[in-house]
Amino acid sequence: MRFSFTKRLVVALALLVATACGGGSVPTAAHTPTPVEGALSGGLIAYLGSGGVGVLDRATGKSTLVAPLPAGGAFRASGPVWAPVPGLPYPVLYFTIHDDRPAERRTSAGVIPYDWLFRVDPFTGVIEPLAASADLQSEGPFGLVANSHYLVLTVGCCANYEVDSFDLTRSVSPLRVLAKPPTQAALFTEGAAPGPDGLIAVRAVGTGAWYWLNPSAAVLNPFPLTLGPEDGPIAISADGTMAAISLPDQGPVIEPINVATPIASPPPASGTAAAPSSAATPTHASPRPSAAPRHVNSKLPHADAMAWSPDIKELALAVNGEIQVYSATGADGAAPAAHYLTGGGVTGIDWSGPLAGKSLALVKPDKGPQSFVDALLDATKLPAAADTLAARPQTKVYLWQFDSSKASPIAAIAAATPAVLQQYPPIDAGVVFHHWTPSQSWQLLGGCSRYRVVIAGSIAPAASTFGLASNRACNAPTPTPSPTVAASPSK
Repeated sequence: MRFSFTKRLVVALALLVATACGGGSVPTAAHTPTPVEGALSGGLIAYLGSGGVGVLDRATGKSTLVAPLPAGGAFRASGPVWAPVPGLPYPVLYFTIHDDRPAERRTSAGVIPYDWLFRVDPFTGVIEPLAASADLQSEGPFGLVANSHYLVLTVGCCANYEVDSFDLTRSVSPLRVLAKPPTQAALFTEGAAPGPDGLIAVRAVGTGAWYWLNPSAAVLNPFPLTLGPEDGPIAISADGTMAAISLPDQGPVIEPINVATPIASPPPASGTAAAPSSAATPTHASPRPSAAPRHVNSKLPHADAMAWSPDIKELALAVNGEIQVYSATGADGAAPAAHYLTGGGVTGIDWSGPLAGKSLALVKPDKGPQSFVDALLDATKLPAAADTLAARPQTKVYLWQFDSSKASPIAAIAAATPAVLQQYPPIDAGVVFHHWTPSQSWQLLGGCSRYRVVIAGSIAPAASTFGLASNRACNAPTPTPSPTVAASPSK
């Protein structure tokens, strides 16, 4: 018996409904996103030059400055590095600055030199301060490195260097001290291994010995390559198989590497804490023997920074104040495949992975970080009545941190009464000369963190609120624009 067309249609619909109710799925056409014109399948080279932080397209040689810095050496910067941010499908740029303008003195005006950690999204043009720390001794952070889990940097001077880390799985979080004399060795951060282990290549200041620093456990582990006490920095390819090491002279060398978390910890070096073996669980195959290092161009001087292309076929160098790109398999001394930003004072570079949904045309420049730096100096300035030779020793600074995304009683503190101090212990802070600062490193955070401050002792209590990103609370209602009255048409 033949089914009529109507009956066949009814049966087909019934089967469709039954499949849906039974948890099956109806095949649908996969959505293919429209390709972006000029898509950055080869990634973007981020750089730090005399003009600030920018990005460069290797395919076209075109560049755009995304975070300009003031001329004249006002700020000393390091980075940039590409790294993730929660909630975004592509990486953004992280960099640091140190305010290098003349510092204030007892009888003269100036700045309190702060170290700053910034994040800038080159495709939205939004720059965000993540943390700030008063730094009256060093020239600011250096050795900025990152992987998918941690951003790590070195700060300090005079053999008293500390290593600090920022957890990239959180939008904003306090910087954590991983190693600091005298309880641990002074270390220089030299490179980062890819992957979730988040291992950081470090070099001991005193001995020049190399280690893996495990930020999750804050312990040292053996390093798979034999490197010298003056070698570095090091760039590791995205797949964790190749390393480029900058030599003091003779340019960089390339050799294989294995970024497996070591099975056992080494004996504790002088001044270092012992690393428990439980903190070093292997996650990859055991390291393979290294081949002989191969020079990229032994006629080059020391490279300030290096970065691998996403396909590991090219190596970019920040050398002689410009960007030079070399074939990763070229002969020693072969000419670079390209020169960029000659005379641009380039000292830092990093190469992103493929950015298929982005193009250089979508890059939006930002105005730079100076407005945040100057705003903090304004917020921490002493009231005029407290800024005198007689008043400063009597001046007390009380500082509290609160999350401005929700209601907090700290936001309404008007005086540092004994009851307030007992219920809400303040953060240590003190007077320098014409400004005050928090006493602890990296105490000031961005995001929705806000700070309530009361100045008292030498004057009547004066209270105010400020933040690194904005003085406005995150939970403040959005201002409603005033309605405009439209002109009535004449009759």
